Amino acid sequence: MFPILFKIGPITVHTYGVMMALGLLAALWFITVQAKKQGYDANKLLDAAFWIILVSLLGAKLILLFGRFSYYISNPGELLSLARSGGVFQGGVTFGAIFAIIYFRKKKIPLWPTADIVAPAIALGHGFGRIGCFSASCCYGRESSLPWAVVFKNEYAHELTGIPLNVPLHPVQLYESALNFLNFFILFMILKKKKFDGQVFSFYIINYSIIRFFTEYFRGDHADNTYLIRGETALSSLSLPQLYCLISLVVGIVLLQIFRRAKRA
Repeated sequence: MFPILFKIGPITVHTYGVMMALGLLAALWFITVQAKKQGYDANKLLDAAFWIILVSLLGAKLILLFGRFSYYISNPGELLSLARSGGVFQGGVTFGAIFAIIYFRKKKIPLWPTADIVAPAIALGHGFGRIGCFSASCCYGRESSLPWAVVFKNEYAHELTGIPLNVPLHPVQLYESALNFLNFFILFMILKKKKFDGQVFSFYIINYSIIRFFTEYFRGDHADNTYLIRGETALSSLSLPQLYCLISLVVGIVLLQIFRRAKRA
């Protein structure tokens, strides 16, 4: 709705970037508080978080590049711009998780107890990030006749993301934001009463896989080449992100069972 928050002379502050920053600060605050409560070195975890976030951002951009390689090779500036192209969240999580495993082992940080602290923080930060998506009009929804459908009219937003103007759309970004905040609350409750290491992290993978699979049905920004199955309706279609969700859902369930059995053993 409001891609530009304000301008100061030649400096333009985009709402998307501000919401990403708020999400990052909220996530780091949560990690710091929980690390201290559980007796971990908060500064050590914050150092790790810095590098993991950096790798995650690079991973999100790489997946975005591979998805539309010819376009971004011709328009490299748009790939680097947060205002125009944020990245693929699932790609960022994958790259960040792989890097975290390597980093934690090298620095002798307990992997799964730390992952249990970080998982709710990711959900919290992502909730703010999706509000930024809504403000910037990226990741927009399909046409909708529902009472809460939203109509975008900002020409600059259209230039940035290609969102259809003056058309009622599902506010899918807000759907996912609300579900991510709900996921944060659920994961936080599990963290407070967790029975084994890795439990919270596993539920994060499971919960977000379900959230993203569901919200994909309302997305309207995908090109035809992002669908494995293109049916007459959204419910009869299957997108590549949904396939990724199905795979990660299985991974989350398997991890949960492995961690539960390891605790029993």
